[in-house]
Amino acid sequence: MRAFIQANITKLNIQQKNAYDKIIQVVDNNAGGFYFLDAPGGTGKMFLISLMLATIRSQQKIALAIASSGIAATLLDGGRTAHSALKLPLNIQVVETPTCNISRNSAMAKVLRGAGIVLWDECPMANKKSLQAFNRTMQDLRQKQQLFGGALVLLSGDFRQTLPVIPRSTPADEINACLKSSVLWRHVQRLTLTINMRVQLQNDRSVAAFSKQLLDIGEGKIPIDDTSLITLPNNLGTLLQSKEELIESVFLNIVVHVNEINFAIQEKLPGEATTYTSIE
Repeated sequence: MRAFIQANITKLNIQQKNAYDKIIQVVDNNAGGFYFLDAPGGTGKMFLISLMLATIRSQQKIALAIASSGIAATLLDGGRTAHSALKLPLNIQVVETPTCNISRNSAMAKVLRGAGIVLWDECPMANKKSLQAFNRTMQDLRQKQQLFGGALVLLSGDFRQTLPVIPRSTPADEINACLKSSVLWRHVQRLTLTINMRVQLQNDRSVAAFSKQLLDIGEGKIPIDDTSLITLPNNLGTLLQSKEELIESVFLNIVVHVNEINFAIQEKLPGEATTYTSIE
């Protein structure tokens, strides 16, 4: 783990290094706090998070990594979904003052009391009541009325992407369920990543222009008409004339490439090749 840290800490850009130093300093001082890492796609959020988790765990401290979706959780070392780890109510939207279903004597309670950091990725898609339930539970488990019981909580994600999804709701309902509508949000300290490392590494002007267009849409910099719609730039995508052209452009014949890779791997395997037939 130390080799991983030493090999990658020098690869952080200035924004990533500032965020890294801030969080590690808080962990070292056991100061606690409430932070949000604002990181649009391509800015190296997962690289930074992985390095933070590795550094904290190398100090023999607990770093709990959770995410709002299962796919995001699989990208975190030791990651779990927030609903699974925190035992959040499934009907959290209709519960007035929800709490996590974690008893004081449970194994998870012990983890949360001793955690050096709780990192919650893709939090913008979580309902604000989930965060408030977590806050109440941490205050109860730690027997402290400080925010999250005095623990360090780092949220991360991008509010320009998916917000909470509420069935049969209005846009106003979704905004009200957003974390930024929570009474807790005024206490958050913001860390920001804006340098798109994915674009820089590709060194492609068209990719950089496309990335900027997406960010401008997310930032609300594109004019909105009287019907609350925006006009997309003409060069935002490629217009195709038929379904056949779409299939050829998007759904390439990857079977050919897969077969080539499979054959190359088979050539490296020891022993003689044997073919077995089966009957279905």
